[in-house]
Amino acid sequence: MTKPDSLIFDMDGTLWDNVDSYTIVWNKGLEMKGYDSRVTREDLLGLMGKEARVMLDTILPGGSKEAQDELFDEVIHQYQLLVPNMKPHIYEGVYEGLERLSKKYLLFLLSNCEEGGLVNFMKHTGTTHLFTDYMEHGQNLKPKSFNMKLLKERNNLQNPVYIGDTDSDSKASADAGVPFVFMTYGFGNTDNYALKFDTFSALVDYYMNLV
Repeated sequence: MTKPDSLIFDMDGTLWDNVDSYTIVWNKGLEMKGYDSRVTREDLLGLMGKEARVMLDTILPGGSKEAQDELFDEVIHQYQLLVPNMKPHIYEGVYEGLERLSKKYLLFLLSNCEEGGLVNFMKHTGTTHLFTDYMEHGQNLKPKSFNMKLLKERNNLQNPVYIGDTDSDSKASADAGVPFVFMTYGFGNTDNYALKFDTFSALVDYYMNLV
């Protein structure tokens, strides 16, 4: 694999685990919209990395697009209310690792999250200054592969890699023609990757020592 000029990171399952917060806001959204159903952490773990419509079709099956959209708007509202008090688990080595990597590579964020999700991540972790650009599904409702190409084109990236934790991340990378780096500690599994790492620190050491 050619030495990369840039590293594009997934968020959930790669940089942090914020599923407990997502569980709270999905259930609050369901409650506020008058639904009796609730979701568990395990329910959401199986949906991490999926586009919003896939999540809504699973959580509110048979619901009209309008009803689903109203629920999702409420979930996003509840998330914004929770942001100041949420307590995500940021994986070991992420803070210092991103600082080190930013001195050698251009860093980017790419997620299937709602609009503003990556901004919340950067503000919460104090890492905004480390990233050159980012793209969220909620900004244009396009597939991750499309947004990966978009990041690549608008930043003139020659040899990026995408770093994620699910098979859908792997497939999006393949569709975009970008090598995939698999973080095994995350929320998913895949057999299709160019490299894999069991810890964030191992990834950092590998790329910092790459010549």
